Amino acid sequence: MKKCLTLLLAFLSATLSAQVRDSVEWNTPYFRIWYSESLENPLSVRYGVACPDGTASRAGMDFYTEKGIHTSDNDDYVGNEWDKGHMAPAADFNCNTDMLHETFTYVNSSLQHQSLNRGIWKKLETRERFLAGFNNVQVFIRVEFDKVPSRVPTNAAIPKGYYKELKYGTTRECYYFLNRAPISKELNDYKCPCRNAIR
Repeated sequence: MKKCLTLLLAFLSATLSAQVRDSVEWNTPYFRIWYSESLENPLSVRYGVACPDGTASRAGMDFYTEKGIHTSDNDDYVGNEWDKGHMAPAADFNCNTDMLHETFTYVNSSLQHQSLNRGIWKKLETRERFLAGFNNVQVFIRVEFDKVPSRVPTNAAIPKGYYKELKYGTTRECYYFLNRAPISKELNDYKCPCRNAIR
């Protein structure tokens, strides 16, 4: 009986430690992320543009997992339309290779439609670096999901859309993108009312 109790306690302990968390705060010296292990995606990201004109090379860099946090991994992005979408952009942190490397954690990666990631989303990242050439630009991103999100076969959830806010001086620019192939190449078509300050 004692042996059975010991085995049961060990099983329960292993089960509880294997449970994934709905929200985990992840901080680096450069950006702050609230991450959902259950969705395998960031929930929100805050950062300041560090290097509007950085030149560090990303050659040979690839995304990596972190100890102590359950994230998506390479298998979630194979053979589908989803890019490893940097939330805190690599090009905003290419002052040096160490800083650039920080952006390649899977904690900073969202399943983002390839046409969005390589198109209008990239255009907005270029705009934030342009503004950072003569402003202190702070960025907030909220990753949104359906109540019951679709998932890739390896279980990572597919976001519904992205709210992104640029703040510089007293100005706030706010945008919303559905996570699909964009229907316009004009940033103004994605502008939206700014939301109340949220995590």
